[in-house]
Amino acid sequence: MKLLIPTLTILAMLTSVVTAADKPVNILLIMADDVGFECFSSYGSKEYSTPRLDALAEAGIRFENCHSTPVCTPSRVNLLSGKSNIFNYEDFGIYPKGEPTFAHHFKQSGYATAVSGKWQLLTEAGGTRPQEAGFDAYCLWNTPLTTRERYWNPSLEKDGAFMDLPDDSYGPDVCTDFLADFIKSCAETDTPFLAYYPMILVHDPFLPTPNSKDRDETGDKKNFVDMVNYMDTLVGRLVDTLEANGLRDNTLIVFTADNGTNKNIVSEFKGQPLPGGKGFTRDHGTHVPLIANWPGHIPVNQVNRDLVAFSDFFPTMVEATGLPPKDITDADGRSFWPQCLGERGDPREWIYGYYFPHPYAKKFNDSNNHPEVRYARDQRYKLYDNGALYDTQIDVMEREAIDLERAAPAVKQAQQKLQAALDSYPRQGAQIDHSKVRGVYQPK
Repeated sequence: MKLLIPTLTILAMLTSVVTAADKPVNILLIMADDVGFECFSSYGSKEYSTPRLDALAEAGIRFENCHSTPVCTPSRVNLLSGKSNIFNYEDFGIYPKGEPTFAHHFKQSGYATAVSGKWQLLTEAGGTRPQEAGFDAYCLWNTPLTTRERYWNPSLEKDGAFMDLPDDSYGPDVCTDFLADFIKSCAETDTPFLAYYPMILVHDPFLPTPNSKDRDETGDKKNFVDMVNYMDTLVGRLVDTLEANGLRDNTLIVFTADNGTNKNIVSEFKGQPLPGGKGFTRDHGTHVPLIANWPGHIPVNQVNRDLVAFSDFFPTMVEATGLPPKDITDADGRSFWPQCLGERGDPREWIYGYYFPHPYAKKFNDSNNHPEVRYARDQRYKLYDNGALYDTQIDVMEREAIDLERAAPAVKQAQQKLQAALDSYPRQGAQIDHSKVRGVYQPK
């Protein structure tokens, strides 16, 4: 028995396939706050539960060597602009006014753009508003209009106005719902979108979540574990929104975190206690998760050890969507999109790092008021601008610098390569007035 399909039906089916293939790719970029690689079950944790992110990793790619700067604002400036902080970092809480962002590039290409979560890029001293950074719509905490509350009964700014929220509102829920509504509206109007979600979770204060069994719990670690799980739940909520609106197969999801875990949180990882490294340039301060998922495009069950820097996200998203490359002055990003597709790509031999979070602090003596430092690293060795070289596999906490006079030839070759990397960048931050930097470093 032959199945007869009318010619018009066949043409309609072919047109549908072509249209779907030609549709612009949506982007959902999620960045959690203050959570290192050790807090994810897909990375080997037995202490934390992140099933929705685990599912994205299993059905896509998980990178094991992604590195950020070790504290909030520097990572956000790096991510948005696609270039190292040494070229454009001004001060904590500030995004340089007039500095192009990936949102500008996508908006100019016909995308609707939205940001929701934590901003931290505008203060009374300067910075950039969300609209100036290329976002059409926003719902944010940590703007001059908002106060300190971010979790229960939060103060949030939405599109220029302070939000009047019901009692017992939970800030991360409000921000997630805002993005879910944005995604739905784009589906209804068939508009491609870039949704950027710099999450409020899991930064301190460590408080119970809507899913916590005990809303009166005061233990930081217990609440932190719940916060990590609820962060995962919110990621799942957005994945479900994409699926419910027929957008999942045409949306690239990228998940990462801005820096390592709070230094007051000690996690069990591979049978050993691992203290959070936020604020320090050691691996536990910079090593963050990176998961990418796009059904039908990114092959499943991939684990990649290539080095990835935050400057790389901008060109990767542009290449993934097929947009023309953005010409960025001082850009040092390199697309990892070929690796997402299972190809070799053009992997990095090294990553450059620059860290000076509070240039005008009175004293440089802790993780937040850190002295200006430059470093370059490969998959094993890290070289600082003071000449100290560390083996990050054997000495992950960087307790003892390598004695180069007694080092093996391969170690000396690594040092020379990393020194050349350091020498290829400026010696000081270009946007920082070093004549006004009067703080004195007092090592502990």
